[in-house]
Amino acid sequence: MGIQEIATVTGLSKSTVSRALRGLPSVAGPTIDQVRRVADELGYVPSSAAAGLATGRQRAVGVVVPVIDRWFYVKALGGVDAELRRAGHDLVLYNLGGAGGDRDRAFRRSMLRHRVDALVLLSLVLDETERTELELTRHPMIVIGGPAPGLRNVGVDDAVVSHLAVQHLASLGHRSIAYMGGQDEDGMNVAVPYLRHDGFVDAMTAAGCDVRPEWMVDGRFSFAGGADAGAALLGAGAGSGAGAGSGSGSGSARPTAVFCASDEMALGLLFAAQRAGLRVPEDLSVIGVDGHEYGATVGLTTVAQDPEAQGRTAARAVLAEVEGHGSEPLRPATAELVVRGTTAPPR
Repeated sequence: MGIQEIATVTGLSKSTVSRALRGLPSVAGPTIDQVRRVADELGYVPSSAAAGLATGRQRAVGVVVPVIDRWFYVKALGGVDAELRRAGHDLVLYNLGGAGGDRDRAFRRSMLRHRVDALVLLSLVLDETERTELELTRHPMIVIGGPAPGLRNVGVDDAVVSHLAVQHLASLGHRSIAYMGGQDEDGMNVAVPYLRHDGFVDAMTAAGCDVRPEWMVDGRFSFAGGADAGAALLGAGAGSGAGAGSGSGSGSARPTAVFCASDEMALGLLFAAQRAGLRVPEDLSVIGVDGHEYGATVGLTTVAQDPEAQGRTAARAVLAEVEGHGSEPLRPATAELVVRGTTAPPR
């Protein structure tokens, strides 16, 4: 089954069918949908090898992820995949396997140079050797989820995210606010934790609140890490009664609120608070970052972002470069305060 048969059924020219199957911007969206629907019904399978010989392109985009089982990565990957499928491109996934993975497999072997037309990097910072290897490919590249020197990135402004969270807690009357952040042990972009940490410190200073080093804890950007760090943080006030950290001043035994730099850590903190016999938000207010669907289920206040939309934006950006349209500046992704039931004024 070839393009001529699709053209006959749709009444379109072979050239239009060819452009529609490639998802080129010169073809209207409804026409692309019609052609692909007919192609599916007729069982048409394009030859990527033939297309590569004719155009010098593989019609595939490589996506490099630190791990594949984290919420942000899964959502962003889904957005990239949806946009690539819409444009008739394949997704080639390179999983680095976390901190103990083999990065050489993705960065220092020839498969990247021959199998893809562009690269999307999820929350990665590259060392000098990796940057050199990737630059040799001359592929368009973009990063999702945190800035990387010399590369375009799609992501929220992490300083703004922290300011939104702290301003919300301060507006409720909280002054004894802890921060849960740290580094992601699975290889997350190190810029994100640092930017959120620094944004927290700046926002606290702007709000006239003291930053206490003992209330800056490492939750490893995971549920388990949040639960462990929460147990240590809240255990400091154990025995002094529920709400012992209420009120302002640096002498309180426990914070009245905690800003967690990810929803997964916040969910772990909620578990730790329950085990410590604390009521949320009566004894402790909790706010996270991300917009995780589990957070919505438990009523977590958060600064929400949309990693799926970020994935779509990144895919469109690199595909535009592949088509020779240049690289336009990208604005920060949207972040929105979503107030639910885990934040309230301190007692």
